[in-house]
Amino acid sequence: MVQHQESTTAKLCAFARAFHSNRARKKIFDDYLAYDLMGRETYQTLEAFIREEFTGGEDISDFVNRYFAPIPLSRLPFTEHRLQEFARNQKIQYVICGAGADTFSFRNDNPDIEIFEIDHPDTQRYKLERIEELEWNIPENVHFVPVDFESERMTDKLLASGFDPNKKTFFSILGVSYYLTLPVFTHTLSQIAELSALGSVLVFDYPIKNQFIGRAGELEVMTEALGEKMQGGFHYNEVSRALYQLGFQIDTYLTPEKVQKLYFDNRTDDLRAFENVSLLSAIFTNGRIEDMT
Repeated sequence: MVQHQESTTAKLCAFARAFHSNRARKKIFDDYLAYDLMGRETYQTLEAFIREEFTGGEDISDFVNRYFAPIPLSRLPFTEHRLQEFARNQKIQYVICGAGADTFSFRNDNPDIEIFEIDHPDTQRYKLERIEELEWNIPENVHFVPVDFESERMTDKLLASGFDPNKKTFFSILGVSYYLTLPVFTHTLSQIAELSALGSVLVFDYPIKNQFIGRAGELEVMTEALGEKMQGGFHYNEVSRALYQLGFQIDTYLTPEKVQKLYFDNRTDDLRAFENVSLLSAIFTNGRIEDMT
């Protein structure tokens, strides 16, 4: 899971957020700290890389809007809106799995959200160094949890960092499912279920199986050329069955058509929802029928 947060494609997604915040007139999601956290040098390096590798030296706006921006610009507002709903009038925990260059910890103004950022030790070390360079103050409700997934269990490291398994928690695991088979992704979800109190919420995005055509197919080729092979995606019935077996009930499911309508309709630029990406949130009920929110 974590190696993909250190990947080129993950960096390109962070670049896309910063690019959109800096340039878009009509913003879908304004990650106004993304550029600062990346730093000018990294931002300019990625900008040059995209221009040279993908656009032949031309302006990169249309390319970024077409291929790199739509997925992060839809999954983040979906996630954070669901989080704000969940956190209303209660104290909760928020676990960001594979946090990477996520900036929520520094954009959040709700002290009742206890945040745990999980990532590979090397990635997290780099992020903490950037935070120190920027002289940002780390809020008291933010915890950085380094996890080497090859030798350590996420559950153990979270518990050792002060995570309370009896407290309602919001888990996000974004940008990961594309590169994992269903059994491997389900194993990660099982660790989340193990940590979930009744009423906890899980949010993730995933590509639809057998829908890697057109623009989605082109992106798949690009990521493989960058050394990161996508694994073909999942069917909805596979995802829903896996969640049900782990004690989760799906409460929100956005098809690509719904993502388009919610975030991209009536735009004049080239931003539109990816044809094969769905967004989903589920509540941990542990087999109970009632809504635990």
